[in-house]
Amino acid sequence: MTKRISDWFNDRLKLDELPFFRTPDYMYHVSDWLGALVAAAFIYTVISGLILLLYYNPDEGYDSTQLIINTVPYGSVFLYSHLYGAYAMIILAYIHMFRNYFVGAYKKPRELLWILGVFLLALTMGASFFGYSLIGDVLATSAVDVGAGIIESIPGMQWLVPFLFGNYDTGQYGRVLAWHIIFVALIGLLFVFHFFLAESYGMLPSRKVKSKAPAVYTREEWMKFNPWWPRNFIYMLSLILMTWGFILIIPNALAYLNGLPQYYNPFLNPKPAPPPSSPLAATVTTYPPWFFLFFYKIADFSSCVMLDLAIGAIIPLVYMILLPFLDRSEELHPMRRKIFTGIGILMIAYLVQTTLWGDIAPGIPVPFKCQVVALLPPAVIIAIGLWLIPTKKNGGVSKVTKTVSNIGKALAPLLILGFAVVALLFVGGLAEFVNYPSLTTLAVLIPIASLFVIGAKRIAPFILRMEQTSSATPSVSSKLETKKKLAQYIIIVLFVLSLVLMGTIWTIPPTGYESNMFGVDLGLIFVMWGEAVSLYHYVVYKKPNESEE
Repeated sequence: MTKRISDWFNDRLKLDELPFFRTPDYMYHVSDWLGALVAAAFIYTVISGLILLLYYNPDEGYDSTQLIINTVPYGSVFLYSHLYGAYAMIILAYIHMFRNYFVGAYKKPRELLWILGVFLLALTMGASFFGYSLIGDVLATSAVDVGAGIIESIPGMQWLVPFLFGNYDTGQYGRVLAWHIIFVALIGLLFVFHFFLAESYGMLPSRKVKSKAPAVYTREEWMKFNPWWPRNFIYMLSLILMTWGFILIIPNALAYLNGLPQYYNPFLNPKPAPPPSSPLAATVTTYPPWFFLFFYKIADFSSCVMLDLAIGAIIPLVYMILLPFLDRSEELHPMRRKIFTGIGILMIAYLVQTTLWGDIAPGIPVPFKCQVVALLPPAVIIAIGLWLIPTKKNGGVSKVTKTVSNIGKALAPLLILGFAVVALLFVGGLAEFVNYPSLTTLAVLIPIASLFVIGAKRIAPFILRMEQTSSATPSVSSKLETKKKLAQYIIIVLFVLSLVLMGTIWTIPPTGYESNMFGVDLGLIFVMWGEAVSLYHYVVYKKPNESEE
């Protein structure tokens, strides 16, 4: 049945003739599809934004926001998920960019693809800033004030403030809304160009296959891979559905939870703060949105706005744009281009450090001596660490992999013990985060959660190996068939659960406090559908030798 439907679409739409990248078996991992996750977040944000546009009145920014939340059916669901869709897009774009940075995906022939990606990130930050300002609460007004203050500090640029923001201080956000839409439109245009370039060059092959630039598959190699339709489409659909699910679940769950006052941390509560004219506004610590906290802190480093702009924005942006022309080596392995790897790690360290610093101590000037004390140690540690790590040599990958595998077998008990400790820390950290949500507890939780995920991935092969030795040594194909049968049962369970949820979701009130549970349930349905599609992909397309490169 599914094959007949697939063939029907293929025949009518000529999908096999699309010039899209054919994908080798080993590339069906999320790390190779981060661009699809960014695109999924962008598409969701655009769709939800168009719905909100039907109700938003830019002449009454704050009142209009409150009207959407309290009066429009499921308005808060769309508004909060629209906000967090933009947050997800920023975070995923950073992960996508730095992943490509470290694997060398900016090298020939992907230079233009990389430069467009940097511009897309900059436009995303701009669109998010204008979109965040449309809420019209005291935090949004403060963010615009900070942006306007920076521009006014630049000689000869004062005219730009009314051009960009209009009469925002009187509650009119027509100009801000216009720039928000213009930036989103520019993102859409560049994204189409970026997407077709990515499909043209294809994903960066594994270093085991092609270790040096230009790393592209030949036409003969390419034609042996899986066509875009239907396998790539199905895999991408599963990622899109799950991304949309989490975009819906997280903000609506946070909005539904009690005990999350807005003034504690705007990042963890999508509800608007009081309006600037309210007496309650005086109780709110105002600072820019979380994705500009790093720059807000850098602005405390000196009284010269141009110097702050250069350090926080211009120099990093120019460096990322020129990177393909600065790193001229053919090497793709990060340990064979240590200088650029070190700069990348340092950029991430400074981004996290200044963001947390801006959250903990916003708007407090930092003397030069304190800047040195805070910023020099990460640079020294990274430089010494990279210097101590031996440079990777050609042809040593398989030997190292085998050695690590053998060591892993011997350390399995210690690994399990360590994983148990990390799991306990993760549970404790999660409880701490739920009870005391803040950027600080989040910063503690993220590395522990990362260790937990890494540990789980390390433990899984040992468990599977135990299952293998305890059984009657079944063949690889028979084990795969068993897993596929299990996956089919799980698909049925997910489908039934989603139907049950769909049958009850309409009993939730469309407005008011409880309407956010509609967003949570809708997100769960998307996640279940995404997982079901992923399992379908596994059942239909998974091959016994798929992990080979």
